[in-house]
Parts: sequence; structure tokens; C-alpha cells
Amino acid sequence: MITNLREAKSNLSQLVQLAAEGEEVVITVRGRPTARLTCVVPKETHDIARKEWADELSAAAEAARVGQRKSTKQQFWDELREERL
Repeated sequence: MITNLREAKSNLSQLVQLAAEGEEVVITVRGRPTARLTCVVPKETHDIARKEWADELSAAAEAARVGQRKSTKQQFWDELREERL
């Protein structure tokens, strides 16, 4: 997408959202390309991170369903505090 500076100023949040979704936004000043908005992290990386998160969540749900207990860091510290009291 190509837009001029005035439009970019008034629609910056929308342009940033487009860039985050993977679309390249070129901003022109007096008709000359001057700046480019792109996603910092490629969309593929977002998809991989989501898949890893979903896998981790599924594993935690499975562990809870079969009765296995895995302590989180917060649970560890809470249990340690309880032992001291």
C-alpha cells in the first residue's frame, strides 16, 4: 500500500495494523517514497509462536486431566513460603 504523509498521520493506527498483518506500507512525501512500515517479526514467526503456545497449553491440560501435577514457578514459591510459616 502506498500513502502520503498527511494520510499516514491521520490513519497511523490502521497503517500499523496493516503492517503487523504483513502488508508493506510505503509513505510518500511530495510524491517520493520516503518511509516504509513493515512488520518487525514476520507473520510466520507469529504463527510458530502461537503453535508452540497452543502445544504447551495442550500439554498442561493433558497433565491436569491425568492427575499429574507440575508446579509453576509461582506455585513453587508459594509452597516454599508455606513451609517456612
